[in-house]
Amino acid sequence: MTDAVQRHQYVIVGAGPAGLQLSYYLQRAGADYVTLEREAAPGQFFRQFPRHRRLISLNKVHTTSTDPEIRLRWDWNSLLNDSPELQFPKFSSEYFPHADEMVHYLAEFQRLHRLAVRYGTAVKRIERAEDGFLLHTSDAVLHGQCVIVAAGWGKPYVPSIRGIEHAVGYEEMQLDPAAYADKRVLIIGKGNSAFETATAMLGHAAMVHLASRRPLRLAWNTKHPGDVRGQFGALLDSYQFKTLHSVLDCSIDEIRPVGDRFEVRITYTHADGEQAVLDYESVIRCTGFGMDTTVFDPACRPEMINDGRLPALGPDWQSTTADGLYFAGTIAQARDCRHASSPFIDGFRYNLRILTALLRERYEGVPLPCTVGLADPERLTSVVLDRVNWSSALWTQFEYLCDVLLIDEKTGQVAHYPDLPEDYAVSRFRNAPHYYTVALRWGRDEYSDVFAIGRHPEPGRAAESAFIHPVVRRYRGTEIAAEQHLLEDLLAEWRRPDRHVGPLRSFFAANLSTRPLPRRAPCGSGRGRMRPAPGTRPVSPGTGALRPVVRIPR
Repeated sequence: MTDAVQRHQYVIVGAGPAGLQLSYYLQRAGADYVTLEREAAPGQFFRQFPRHRRLISLNKVHTTSTDPEIRLRWDWNSLLNDSPELQFPKFSSEYFPHADEMVHYLAEFQRLHRLAVRYGTAVKRIERAEDGFLLHTSDAVLHGQCVIVAAGWGKPYVPSIRGIEHAVGYEEMQLDPAAYADKRVLIIGKGNSAFETATAMLGHAAMVHLASRRPLRLAWNTKHPGDVRGQFGALLDSYQFKTLHSVLDCSIDEIRPVGDRFEVRITYTHADGEQAVLDYESVIRCTGFGMDTTVFDPACRPEMINDGRLPALGPDWQSTTADGLYFAGTIAQARDCRHASSPFIDGFRYNLRILTALLRERYEGVPLPCTVGLADPERLTSVVLDRVNWSSALWTQFEYLCDVLLIDEKTGQVAHYPDLPEDYAVSRFRNAPHYYTVALRWGRDEYSDVFAIGRHPEPGRAAESAFIHPVVRRYRGTEIAAEQHLLEDLLAEWRRPDRHVGPLRSFFAANLSTRPLPRRAPCGSGRGRMRPAPGTRPVSPGTGALRPVVRIPR
């Protein structure tokens, strides 16, 4: 190890998809960064997981749109970048791709963009320094003014169950389904890894039970892509068709080996405290993962939440206990836990785009990108509808990322900030008397059958929409003062004059200041147009909407 400390403004830990995405953004911005990866190649997680090698992230190659931005709505695997050849559908045509294709894609992404990744460099210890952090690695000591941990899951999560050491972990289980022939199998957990495991052995095992305390969460009910997905429906069929394969809501009290089998004591959740002892030949733990915190010195160790699995974060993805320590990727989901797509590539790629802008604002003095124009109802209606009909970020990160329209009532102008986390926006603009957020949201009512929902296609009942639809909120400080829903649409096209344009224009007309606007905007660009901020261009002529292309590269 050399004695000299190597200094960088930003040090990224981990070269998985999040580390590579952030590296790309910082490199495009000309920032001083380095990315440290302990393995010899990127994407180590995908070399092992999922164990049965089929991803649950969609790869919808064939769409009706030729617009690259809109196509990203159904491409859950691509990292954002400007190269048409580095879109994931170029690497796989499978709707549910093989994990090896993701490994290949990540390696090519790093190679072709020549990202500053140091492979074979394990971070042994992170400690607080006066003006940042010191990272002790296997061959050098690095100083980072800002550290972003994108290392992904570091260890399996092992629940506190008496005898849990007798369960085989998902990370080391036998993959050959013949190994479970004629056996009774208990799988601890009811997430996608548990269903993946059970599905692989359905045709071999005599009996498969999936068990956990909490009820099963199905993605088609919750709208969260991390909950159990429809492709695992065969097991649910088997449960309802009385094959003895079962999904149990229960606490597991003890696992005890008895000869060549296991006695498992359980307490049912919905049976007035009924207890039972069940026999199995195999017990498999599929309870997910957690972040490894052993590299952090006590002075900068993050506060942990969610059974110690995730770091607690502020709305800007910064540790709540260590200033200058940020988290990225799947471990940075605390503000969006079990909701939109922040745990997954298709979600955190947008989070990292705005994180780059926040970091550059803090450490380099680069203003947060925005566009400026007149706060006119007609203009704002056009801007909002252009964004919700085009943005893949708002589509994927529904109810989490939003656009902000910050009104200056003295000048009659509006500053448009794209793709901010709504909780961050409310915190940042909490002293502003008048601003709007623009987001896509689902209806949140409970439905007895999510495939047979009654609809009310009148604009005045848009708030009852069950499908994803645009919602504009007016804030005063941290309080919502007014809210406008626009009717859902089967093809997610919100441009009908009667259903979308008219109601939104009326909302802005009623909520904007009644003080007459000046004849000419102070920026000198004319009343009828919005002035692009540096590094932006119009989405299409005459719309007044603007697309950032430099400060936050796509």
